[in-house]
Amino acid sequence: MKEASYYVALKDQKVRCELCPHNCIIKEGKLGICGVRKNTSGKLYSLNYGVVTGLGFDPIEKKPLYHYYPGRNILSLGSLGCNMKCFFCQNWQISQVNEGDLPRNPTHQPQDIVQMATNRSDNLGVAYTYNEPAIYYEFMLDIARAIKKQGLKNVMVTNGYIHQKPLAELLPYMDAFSVDLKGFTEEFYRKHTASGLQPIVEAIEQISRSGAFMELTNLVIPGLNDQIGKYEEMLSWIRDHIGEKTVLHISRYYPSYKSSIGPTSVSKLKELYTLATQYLDYVYLGNVMLEAGSNTYCDGCGQLLVKRNGYYTRTPGLDESGSCTQCGNKVFIR
Repeated sequence: MKEASYYVALKDQKVRCELCPHNCIIKEGKLGICGVRKNTSGKLYSLNYGVVTGLGFDPIEKKPLYHYYPGRNILSLGSLGCNMKCFFCQNWQISQVNEGDLPRNPTHQPQDIVQMATNRSDNLGVAYTYNEPAIYYEFMLDIARAIKKQGLKNVMVTNGYIHQKPLAELLPYMDAFSVDLKGFTEEFYRKHTASGLQPIVEAIEQISRSGAFMELTNLVIPGLNDQIGKYEEMLSWIRDHIGEKTVLHISRYYPSYKSSIGPTSVSKLKELYTLATQYLDYVYLGNVMLEAGSNTYCDGCGQLLVKRNGYYTRTPGLDESGSCTQCGNKVFIR
């Protein structure tokens, strides 16, 4: 247990958490909506500091990040808790938790993660993922500072629901982000995730301004966020505010947790993929084995740059700098 960052003390031993836009006002002995930040005697504590539920080496493409060091491995770390309540959550066993799910003692210290990350010569760095990393903010930040000193990379896989001030403190240490843009209406976020769209839009813009690398992911849920008109609004916003070279992953949904909605149809994925390519240069399809939306072709000359088969990656058209060997167009960070 570690005293939390970003909270203020209120009257009657209440506290207000200021890590994410929920701004939970928490009474003595109670938890915030994330289930892992607790008011104890008028102070807010992070209950999941050092708690690790997932730790292993993954292809960077699994985050998903397709244009950031393609073909490399990265140490992936997850903890417990989330500040959203998505009824379709695919990692609900670790994200939708209560205090009883937490171990009495932390399982790891930051130096343990750093040692594991540095012991493998082909490792790119650390990816904070599986559950929402903002919810283990203090643990993530302590690791990220140490990883940066080692000359390795930090990657945050996030829902983007975080206040601008704590995000600003993270940005000097985070090299890349995979942000889950779940929909593009306030109604969708309010009804299906118990959060809101506007703070996520602001976080994406803040990351973009910082110069950190970023890719976006959208999980397509039939009947909830797949309406063509709204999808075009989202694509237009990405192009106009983040840039047409923004990488977008359109991901197939499968029922999980409390959801009984059937999987996204392949025809709908193809329709949205075709639409997205009219707005953005680099669009991919995830959670489905289709040739379309898997490989990367140069937006300058059309040469095949990266050939993907699942998470197996070959880079026949790239030079060592991440540029197209035919026309010199810089496409990847490598």
